[in-house]
Amino acid sequence: MSSVNRVILVGHLGKDPEVRHLDGNVRVASFPLATSETFNRDGKKVEQTEWHNIVMWRGLADVAAKYLTKGRLVYIEGRLRTRSYEDREGIRRFATEIVAESFNLLGRRSDFESNASPQTAGGAAADSQAEEQQVDFTENNEENDGLPF
Repeated sequence: MSSVNRVILVGHLGKDPEVRHLDGNVRVASFPLATSETFNRDGKKVEQTEWHNIVMWRGLADVAAKYLTKGRLVYIEGRLRTRSYEDREGIRRFATEIVAESFNLLGRRSDFESNASPQTAGGAAADSQAEEQQVDFTENNEENDGLPF
């Protein structure tokens, strides 16, 4: 029987991606991502935030370093990974991470364009248009993955 390890998150970056260079010029970017849910408890609105450790490798790490910044809303797809390591005192620790395989920037077009014009052709402010823009970044572009759909 096959298994599935797939994670989909939509949240805000807790800080700018930290990019490191490993042996063989392999790049890895890591950053925290916050997801929140709101619910009613005893008639009071309660918001609960969960923090996720995101890791991106190679080319995706380069794209993340270029486009992702603290506070940006992003859609991330990847897989869950738990690893163990020894800390400086020799104690075995565990870390659970999301290894991202793709991400989309979410928000208005003006959020992505640094040189966006403050006026549109009709004279209305660009912010007044709630036009959503998605930018897709995928680790590997598989056009034909052998699936019949």
